[in-house]
Amino acid sequence: MSASHQSAPSDGSAINPAARIAEVQARIDTALAEANAEPRLVTITAVSKKHTAETIKPALAAGHRVFGENRVQEAMAKWPDLRADFQDIQLRLIGPLQSNKAKDAVAHFDAIETIDRPKIAKAIALECERQGRAPSLLIQINTGEEDQKAGVGPLEADAFIKQCTAEFGLRIDGVMCIPPIDEPPSPHFALLAAIAERNGLAVVSMGMSADFETAVQLGATHIRVGSQIFGPRPT
Repeated sequence: MSASHQSAPSDGSAINPAARIAEVQARIDTALAEANAEPRLVTITAVSKKHTAETIKPALAAGHRVFGENRVQEAMAKWPDLRADFQDIQLRLIGPLQSNKAKDAVAHFDAIETIDRPKIAKAIALECERQGRAPSLLIQINTGEEDQKAGVGPLEADAFIKQCTAEFGLRIDGVMCIPPIDEPPSPHFALLAAIAERNGLAVVSMGMSADFETAVQLGATHIRVGSQIFGPRPT
């Protein structure tokens, strides 16, 4: 795997999101080649949380259309105007979801990656039926079984996926994870890919700015990259 991780400029120069997305794509291609893997499409979710519409527009102007937000309310404030100009945007919710936000999440997001408990699954199912919408749905797996982190445990993943489809009537497209920050990510990525494979799920969302090349080599179909595209988040 390539060891070159280019960080945001430290000299105050402007960041070019379009160029940085191209760089991320080049690194994806290199990672696949180094793993002797067949070239394949890996979707880059540009994580735009806390970044302004003006920061995002250059990426849109360059043709990028897949973006990730952590908070429903922030997305509702920022994206409707952008969608008016770029109607083929795919907006993905990658942050924790509370059941009282299910209505707005279904209305405003094209994908929800953080289904992690029956209460949320039921709320999403009800809203999908009410609104006649069918966002892509992913199960968040807490691969490190961390108490402070959202996600269903790996040992409960198969049963929960089955519950979501059989009991709540949801179409589950895939799984996502955020590995523990203090552990090598590879075992967690391999575990997530195995869960997806045995459940027949096509979407494997894993890997962020610091480790997406490893994720790609271990089967990621979607990566979530923020700082490598937009630079440090505003505080």
